[in-house]
Amino acid sequence: MNPHLARLCRVAAQPSRRILGLMSGTSLDGLDLALCRFEGHGPATRLTLEQFVTLPYAEDVRHRIRRVFAQDMVSLEELTLLNAWIGTLHGQLVLDALRSWGVEPAAVDALASHGQTVYHAPRHQHQRPEYPLDATLQIGDGDHLAVRTGIITLSDFRQKHVAAGGEGAPLAAYGDVLLFSSPAEDRLLLNLGGIANFTYLPASGDTTQVFSTDVGPGNTLLDAFVRELYPGHGFDPDGQFAAAGTVNTPLLTALLDHPFFAAPLPKTTGPELFGPAYVRAAQERSATTALSPADLLASLTAFSAAGIQKAVEQALGSAPQAAVYVSGGGMHNPTLLASIRRALPHCRFADTQTLGVAPDAKEAVLFAVLANEALAGSALSIGQGRQRVPAVTMGKISLPA
Repeated sequence: MNPHLARLCRVAAQPSRRILGLMSGTSLDGLDLALCRFEGHGPATRLTLEQFVTLPYAEDVRHRIRRVFAQDMVSLEELTLLNAWIGTLHGQLVLDALRSWGVEPAAVDALASHGQTVYHAPRHQHQRPEYPLDATLQIGDGDHLAVRTGIITLSDFRQKHVAAGGEGAPLAAYGDVLLFSSPAEDRLLLNLGGIANFTYLPASGDTTQVFSTDVGPGNTLLDAFVRELYPGHGFDPDGQFAAAGTVNTPLLTALLDHPFFAAPLPKTTGPELFGPAYVRAAQERSATTALSPADLLASLTAFSAAGIQKAVEQALGSAPQAAVYVSGGGMHNPTLLASIRRALPHCRFADTQTLGVAPDAKEAVLFAVLANEALAGSALSIGQGRQRVPAVTMGKISLPA
């Protein structure tokens, strides 16, 4: 037997596994690395987060990715080169993190790499009749990671979800239901990434009622306009720029005037829809092109909160009550958090540290969970009807050289 396959079989049969989860989100701030120890699988999963770090990207890395990110027209040569280059870069960042932690690569059983999303194309968004399917694309080839690090790598998780009838996002439900369900309360696991999404976990434990959905922009529009309007800044530090402005109601109304917000749950979206061009078109319609930078950011902050409010009310009714546990980069923006709290006054708010997982680490941890299930678990059935999450095992396996 191929020795790498023999190791793969041993890892799958072990009572515990050490898996390093990797996540690079649409904010392009860096690579999240979460070193996880798993005991068991499925509902019996027990997680220990041993180490976590975000290794920031140099501006050159961000610039290269932005040239192909959420663009209708790109250089095919550049996209092809980036696929290999990002995989190799992530492999080096893995080695750098392991060295800083004093962990040998041989002591890690597997890598779980999300890759870098460069385009998300659900049917409701692309609306091209000649392609009656959902699609999504992540780059950062798993073979390059496996060869660079010498560690068995699972990657490209979203493709199986699409192939089985999902939209490729969000995938949080699979890990959330295993790690965070509780009979004590209904829970919403709210992730404030570039695009905001949540997982609903009923206290009943009935997995047919569990679902995940995107809700609209989280940080993506805020970050884009901060880069444009406040040179030298990649995001709104502590929400201070937005806090200095006033929400413009006509602009907010125009921003919310899109069929996405009335579409049934679950649904997915991305910066392909909610990008700067979307905002500028809304400003034209609402005669608000002359807004001050602070007022524009205040309005975009309110827009993110309103999208979350609409989706939560779709899920739980007009006066939703649940325990909301926040993660993602947006949780560091107190102006955004305050706006969300005002929009959902009957909900109780905390972050996922309360549940034992650092908020910044959560997405990387969840992809490590997917890898653990692919190696040692079985397909998990979640939801029903439109809210059904395909019962699939996700992740392509790449063996070291």
